[in-house]
Amino acid sequence: MSKPATPTTILLVTGLSGAGKTTALNQLEDLGWETIDNLPLRLVGRLLKMPRGQGQAEGNLPLALGFDSRTRGFSPQQLIEQVKKLQESGDIAISTLFLDCQGSELGRRFAETRRPHPLAHDRPAADGIAQERSIMQPLRRWSDMVIDTTNLAVNNLKTLMRERFDQGYARGTTLSVTSFGFSRGVPHNADLIFDLRFLRNPHWVPDLRAQTGQDAPVCDYVIADPAFDEAFAKIRDLVLFLLPKYEAEAKAYVNIAFGCTGGRHRSVCFTEVFADMLRGQGYAPSVDHRDLGSRPVDSLENLRRGDHDDSPPSKEMQPS
Repeated sequence: MSKPATPTTILLVTGLSGAGKTTALNQLEDLGWETIDNLPLRLVGRLLKMPRGQGQAEGNLPLALGFDSRTRGFSPQQLIEQVKKLQESGDIAISTLFLDCQGSELGRRFAETRRPHPLAHDRPAADGIAQERSIMQPLRRWSDMVIDTTNLAVNNLKTLMRERFDQGYARGTTLSVTSFGFSRGVPHNADLIFDLRFLRNPHWVPDLRAQTGQDAPVCDYVIADPAFDEAFAKIRDLVLFLLPKYEAEAKAYVNIAFGCTGGRHRSVCFTEVFADMLRGQGYAPSVDHRDLGSRPVDSLENLRRGDHDDSPPSKEMQPS
């Protein structure tokens, strides 16, 4: 028989519309919490009694439930009474976070987004803000934690949520390294792009043209370029500086892309060497060579497009 999936930690996230509840819940999800927004109150008890799904890891993740005036059947007093009953069981730790904000700032936010206030579809937003504040006042007084977001930017609120609610469940940043050819377009999902077309091009070496950067002769040729070591060191230092910053911001994915002209030689070699370096630093990057299977085409490697080569172009390539 499967065990109940009752979490040991439950956080109720509520507050005024526009005060940042969605941002708070999204940040909790990035921190590894299970999050559900606007769950009807009558379903909360059923949710906590549901059995753990097959294959779910042992141990329960903390659960965050979002409520506001749009929640079906929402009543601050009813929510408070329901939480009190759940707390009587003794095996559930429930706390409540209330997100507040000054009326003038809420009015500005609704004006900027051009969204109507949920309680003022046919009236000024200020009327809905005042009505909602009156409705939510008992819940604000009862809450364990109150965050006033009046003077908080989105990133500031995210930082505050991380500081208060990071319980070590976040999965961390998923790191990937990609090689590609500029002639076939830049990867749309790349966060950092480095152009390697300053390195000498194995395409113009007959014995290397048909090979790729995964072949030792090609990679040896690329690494032997006088500019390789210095460029590699500078890029390495920059990336190793940035990765902890991305992790601190709970960035879920980071894709580092290295490009050359065709995406078969220089970028492939550099990507392989760079991924090995990252593994040595304790990271576990996935590697993707987007254009490795493309065929070599002289016209795409034309030096007149700014590509570098230390051997003279063929007669066919010389200007007439």
